[in-house]
Amino acid sequence: MLNSGDLAPQFALPDAKMDMIQLTDFLDKKIVVLYFFNGDKTPGGILEAIEFSDRVAAFAKYGAVILGVSRDDCMAHESFSDEHGLEFDLLSDTEGEVSALYHAQHQWEAKGVVRYGIDRSTFVIDQSGIIRHAFYHVTPKGHAAEILELVKQLG
Repeated sequence: MLNSGDLAPQFALPDAKMDMIQLTDFLDKKIVVLYFFNGDKTPGGILEAIEFSDRVAAFAKYGAVILGVSRDDCMAHESFSDEHGLEFDLLSDTEGEVSALYHAQHQWEAKGVVRYGIDRSTFVIDQSGIIRHAFYHVTPKGHAAEILELVKQLG
């Protein structure tokens, strides 16, 4: 698991428009709220995305950008984002490589088949690339508001 004070793992992932987004794009400029979620069409994924989207302007006021990551592909993210009017980028981690770097991926076996999923997790990364807050096993309802309060303290 990653903890407060750890250097955030670097990543480069495509967004819904297939543009590559990298952590280094934000270093020395923005606080990054990087959250991992199970999937676009899941109840928790919808709730969490809408709660973050509703607070984009408030996060921006404190110099923060929100990035959501799941294993859904870019086209699924584009559809999901359009359907819910999301105001931030969703990144596609179809191979689960970045999820694994952040220890946000878990695996289980069902009927002899190994499956992979995402453990809902959120990381607040400061402008120097240091993780200031790390949360695993996140409950979606109210989480965006909690993270906003932490970001306010950094700003």
